[in-house]
Amino acid sequence: MSLRIVSLLTLSVVLAGCQMASPPADKETGVADTSEAADTEEAASALELPLKDVTERNAKYLIGITYPAAASQHRKLAQALFDYAEGARRDLEDAVKLAGDLVGSGGNTYDLSLNFIELMNSPAAVVVAVDGSLYTGGAHGMPLIARFTYLPQEDRMLTPQALIPEHSGWLAVSDYVRKQLATQVETRLEEDEVPLAERAEITRSASNMIEEGTMPQAENFAQFEPIPAADGKWLGLRFVFPPYQVGPYSDGTQSVDVPAAVLRPHLAPQYRAMFTGN
Repeated sequence: MSLRIVSLLTLSVVLAGCQMASPPADKETGVADTSEAADTEEAASALELPLKDVTERNAKYLIGITYPAAASQHRKLAQALFDYAEGARRDLEDAVKLAGDLVGSGGNTYDLSLNFIELMNSPAAVVVAVDGSLYTGGAHGMPLIARFTYLPQEDRMLTPQALIPEHSGWLAVSDYVRKQLATQVETRLEEDEVPLAERAEITRSASNMIEEGTMPQAENFAQFEPIPAADGKWLGLRFVFPPYQVGPYSDGTQSVDVPAAVLRPHLAPQYRAMFTGN
């Protein structure tokens, strides 16, 4: 009998997908600050396309990064993927420096693995997923899970804040997601034949992690991917949660599909036509 015990550890690992947002407005003048946008444009102009896969190996670490060909066709998407990869690489390099001579001794080699995969490529949206890991010692690596949605017609990354701008919208999404995740917990307990006497404590611990990881804030739902319909529109959104955000490492990456009917009343007007339904 396989028994999954839900950990009390509530470490949240929410790795944002480096998606771009509008420049903030000055508090006094109300005028948007374009300095950050200018820096981003300068960095984007310096990015060399097409993106090149990376393979590096030495006595202390191994790096493997692969990009989809579609990413190089859109500079802002390429920049977002590249920035994410560079951030993970800096984390690896910092860990190597901190460990010093301990890295590589006794076969203890650190590694970074990032595999960017094209999920959707249409005139309306290009969606890329990354499912990777960063290992810097210990029993297992840190999962690196992110989703990127680029809108070619707008030439920008789609952020959760732009898609659902009001807090009431995230309350609705949070409520729906929590119910679905709770159902998934009950299903796993049934499948694993966990004794009834143990289920109450496991369910309570799981509920705490779910509640903490799905607070009605856009950043808790930053990793999402559209669910395509046959007509090219979106049936809804699949929200993806890396290990530790809504459950222990042993539960792996979890996801919840939120249908368009739940999302539609809360979507920004300019994006409602992208979803199915009236």
